[in-house]
Amino acid sequence: MELAYYSDYAVRLVNTEEPARNKDSLTTVEVIRELFGSESTTARRATEADVPRLRAVRARLRAVFEAADEGEEVQAVDLLNSLLLEFPVSPQISGHDHRDEDGSPLWHMHLADHTSNATAGYAALASMGLAFHLTEYGVDRLGLCQAAPCRNAYLDTSTNRSRRYCSDRCATRANVAAYRARKRLETDRSANTGRTAETSQDSSTATER
Repeated sequence: MELAYYSDYAVRLVNTEEPARNKDSLTTVEVIRELFGSESTTARRATEADVPRLRAVRARLRAVFEAADEGEEVQAVDLLNSLLLEFPVSPQISGHDHRDEDGSPLWHMHLADHTSNATAGYAALASMGLAFHLTEYGVDRLGLCQAAPCRNAYLDTSTNRSRRYCSDRCATRANVAAYRARKRLETDRSANTGRTAETSQDSSTATER
């Protein structure tokens, strides 16, 4: 498993909250276990105490995305480094669950979990995964959705660094809103042009009289 895979942990956690809509789905132990995935052994250690702890980690991860989105690269790196220091990981070589056609292990790096609680385990995986993504693709590949009021986090893996939205749904909504705004502007301009023409005609008529 590539270590960058774990970067999705950060996105999933950050997007459990929608500040602009005053929504927060991180409310129960069950939600925490869903964040980990069904195969995670760490998720089984989750308790009610992990809800506020994980919310605190979420706020710090969102701050990383916000700094990156605003072009504050050094700040984003500093914020992420503080998480890495607080929640270290133990990398190990693994191959027990991946084998080639001959049955030989496909060795890969795996982040082992030796943490004392579910929050520390999740924070370690999310922070390290995000760090690998950042160093591999660049700070500007960490973004927040531009379709207001959505501000969901996303990881830009496009070839031309053009991603601006967290999903196709938000992209469509933003494009429709932009189209309607252009049509309103065109309508207003046409109306103003018509009123200007009428005023000029009235002025000409008054002069002729």
